[in-house]
Amino acid sequence: MRAPKYLFALLLTCLGLAGMTAATHASTLEDIQKRGELRVAVQTQGPPFSMVDKKGERTGSSVELAKLMAQEMGVKVVFLDLDWDGLIPALLSGKADMLAADMTPTLARAMKVAFTKPWIHVGPVVATKEGSKFTSVEACKAPGARIAVLFGSTGEKLAKTLFAKGQIKSYKGGGPLLLDAVKNGQADCLVNDSTAVAGQAAGYPKGTFKVFPELLAKESLAFATRYDSLDLLTWMNLFIDQTTMDGRLQNNLDYWVNSAKWKEEH
Repeated sequence: MRAPKYLFALLLTCLGLAGMTAATHASTLEDIQKRGELRVAVQTQGPPFSMVDKKGERTGSSVELAKLMAQEMGVKVVFLDLDWDGLIPALLSGKADMLAADMTPTLARAMKVAFTKPWIHVGPVVATKEGSKFTSVEACKAPGARIAVLFGSTGEKLAKTLFAKGQIKSYKGGGPLLLDAVKNGQADCLVNDSTAVAGQAAGYPKGTFKVFPELLAKESLAFATRYDSLDLLTWMNLFIDQTTMDGRLQNNLDYWVNSAKWKEEH
């Protein structure tokens, strides 16, 4: 049985409208180029990945990589300074085009945002105040031990499993809050990313903290965007590939993560 001619006409009209809609919708990369700026959500304080240095300038490993992205795009970069739990909401709301922080691409987070391929591999560690009775990771597992973690972080999730007999204390904000809690006696131990702990502990007098070297797990860090910005996601993955091959990514990591050179200048 043949379909009436008006059905074919209706189908063609719908296809035409769909094509017009797709044609008139600008991609995220086009939006960035038109406005002349790349909007990036970053942590207010999270050295060595994101911080405001002694000159009052926004910098850090992931910040400098975001600046390099904007340079390659031929646009300026605008940073949105946020606490940890505000990063993903800023991205999903459209306030930011991308997220650049020391964020692990978990399956739960990937239900909300689209992650790039990893650009660095790290792991969480345990730290205590120097001279305290908590002299090892095992000691921090004692019943009632107060464990400081960042709210919504992978360290928080891990701590609830590895330190099940302890008292998990979640803090909203950046890693220095955890160090302050341990230093001031509000917590006995902290769990956070190894690079973050090393970078942030450098801002305190030498010998304030004891950082245990063993990694509790191996994690990767990645940038993120929205799932409706697959063109930007593709571009960022290519950026990671290009800067890996030409050495710019390794230069960034050697300066910010694998050494303490940045502490003298920033």
